[in-house]
Amino acid sequence: MIEVRDFNSLGGANHGWLDAKHHFSFARYYDPKRMGWGALRVWNDDLIRAKTGFPPHPHRDMEIITYVREGAITHRDHLNNEGRTVAGDVQVMSAGRGIQHEEWNLEDEDARIFQIWIEPNREGITPRWETARFPKDGRKGVLVPLASGKKDAPAEALWIAQDAEVLGATLDAGTSVTHVMEKGRLAYLVPARGRIEVNGVEVGERSGAAIRDVDLLTIRALDDAEIVLADLPPEE
Repeated sequence: MIEVRDFNSLGGANHGWLDAKHHFSFARYYDPKRMGWGALRVWNDDLIRAKTGFPPHPHRDMEIITYVREGAITHRDHLNNEGRTVAGDVQVMSAGRGIQHEEWNLEDEDARIFQIWIEPNREGITPRWETARFPKDGRKGVLVPLASGKKDAPAEALWIAQDAEVLGATLDAGTSVTHVMEKGRLAYLVPARGRIEVNGVEVGERSGAAIRDVDLLTIRALDDAEIVLADLPPEE
């Protein structure tokens, strides 16, 4: 099953400094049919205006992955972590037993990010934050694990406390990449840029594809494309 969630059907809110689209129910947007996808609870498509950002606020017991599409984001938290994550790169925050953080766009240009929240497989872990570079040229034509809690995850992937993986690839128009799905696992796929086909089903730019009961994904770029894929554990 591949269910396409068209970008124009997504919920969201425009706060002026933040223009957010929500693939799943979030904040004031509620859709009982879109409460998440397995362990995936949030996929927000955010535009953050220059010189603005999220002031300090708390989280707990959530793995929060930020994929920067354009511009840059600067993170600060109560653990004295601070860092800047630029376009193409990724940061991970394990909220664990509790973390207070803030995220700012300190640049002169707007920033665009995907914010992905995955439920952890255990509560109360030590909160932590990391960022890493993932140059787009290094994932041309291949799905590269960006964040992973799988046993066989490469050392370069940022660790998350769940048997899940977030992967990224860039594809030239007309080229394709495949991804094997283990039995019972779910996937959620979003083209950050360009249109794609997944097993022959077209998915528009910034639209989502919720996938289950598929053994092999064949992802073909209809345009030059940049894709982000979440591979998720079976539902309990």
